[in-house]
Amino acid sequence: MMTQAQKLAATVAAAALMAGPALAEGKLNIYNWGNYTNPKLIDKFEKEFNVEVTQDDYDSNEIMLAKVREGGSGYDIVVPSDSTVPVMIEQGLLAEVKPNEMENYSNIDPRWIDVYWDEGRNYTVPWQWGTTSFTVDTAVFDGDINTLALMFDPPEVLKGRINMLNDMGEVINAALRYKGYDRCNSNMDELRDVTELLLSAKKNWRTMDYATIEKLTSGDVDLSQSYNGAAIRSRAQRPTLQYAYPKEGFTGWMDNVAVLSDAPNMENAKLFVNFIMAPENAAMISNFARYANGIQGSEEFMDEDIRDAPELILPDDAPDPDFVHPCPQEVTDLYNRIWTKLKQ
Repeated sequence: MMTQAQKLAATVAAAALMAGPALAEGKLNIYNWGNYTNPKLIDKFEKEFNVEVTQDDYDSNEIMLAKVREGGSGYDIVVPSDSTVPVMIEQGLLAEVKPNEMENYSNIDPRWIDVYWDEGRNYTVPWQWGTTSFTVDTAVFDGDINTLALMFDPPEVLKGRINMLNDMGEVINAALRYKGYDRCNSNMDELRDVTELLLSAKKNWRTMDYATIEKLTSGDVDLSQSYNGAAIRSRAQRPTLQYAYPKEGFTGWMDNVAVLSDAPNMENAKLFVNFIMAPENAAMISNFARYANGIQGSEEFMDEDIRDAPELILPDDAPDPDFVHPCPQEVTDLYNRIWTKLKQ
């Protein structure tokens, strides 16, 4: 027969089990950018909460949006970029899960709380943030790399050796910066000028592909428009690569974890949102994808080569990253026409 103390201990143990993560059984379906999720992070979440996670990949916000807009996608979690979040909120695609009321919310760096795309963080939390510029092999080109001229008016040694992102916004915004024009531009004369620049520059490009790491590390190209985390991963395999901070400017961005309004596993999705705000978990994402994450305290869990990476530390003389707000639909329509012409 158990003593009173033993009975109390058994009761406490049973209560702990009931309150523990084992209750969060079921599934979680994630739709994220390709090559962007640490498998160890998913393993940890599955074991901690007894949840089976499935993942599918996309390579642009537009592809993700098209899938989600159809409804009934079956996904719970998506990872939209900053400019895509307001579009999804306005269209009722995201659930207002109130991350700002979750246990780990205090870990978000204050600079990433009152952001233009989700002020006060009612819908989203940071996943990774970074910049978009380009990476060039300094063993091939040994001149000044900090100019967009290398992509749009390249020296002979780089002609035919350039990869651009297959991304309408990144390519057109880079061209607008090179010409000194404003973003979200509807000035027809300036857009004609940009279109002519792009069509002329395309003759010197080898490819337009999101697979920047593969393009650079295989030696297929010597310059690629690139995200800074991808640039770190490329340099690890090709040490003469260097990430540029062009004087004309470059994009700043943040990808954010959000829950779909029709998520079939809503409670598990909320668990995941809170889970990635824990510093050690945010660090796991950075250690894999090689970007900063926006979570305070994560640095102590991050690989040393990320903390000191020149791709993540802006030089004192570099311009501030340009976070591009969503453009009005009429401007987006104009950009789509330019993009269609460029891709023909």
